[in-house]
Amino acid sequence: MTKSLALIVTSSPTANITHTAYKLIEQAINNNITISGVFFYQDGVLNASKFLSVPSDELQLTALWKALHQEHSIPLHLCATAAEKRGLINPAEETQLLHHEFTLSGLGELVMLTSQADRLVQL
Repeated sequence: MTKSLALIVTSSPTANITHTAYKLIEQAINNNITISGVFFYQDGVLNASKFLSVPSDELQLTALWKALHQEHSIPLHLCATAAEKRGLINPAEETQLLHHEFTLSGLGELVMLTSQADRLVQL
């Protein structure tokens, strides 16, 4: 029986709980659990920022999320409204300050992710 998991990340890339979210996904992959996707919401959208500057001696969570997407094709969705509120996108100027591994989405995509998964975890 295949198990699947969807994850909602609402914390910033400097929060310890965000690292816990990443480790949860990593463990799920190691246990052959399918990841339907990760949805970044509230301050979680900051994980996709191109201009986030984390000191080199600290954990680079954005790089880990990008590697997760590239190595396992895990969709990384970003709430467009939350990203706009935090200055990551400007629809009027059509500018985005996001890494290309992240996809702007809406709550409809969140519903799709959760309907495809056996379990939903929010951190």
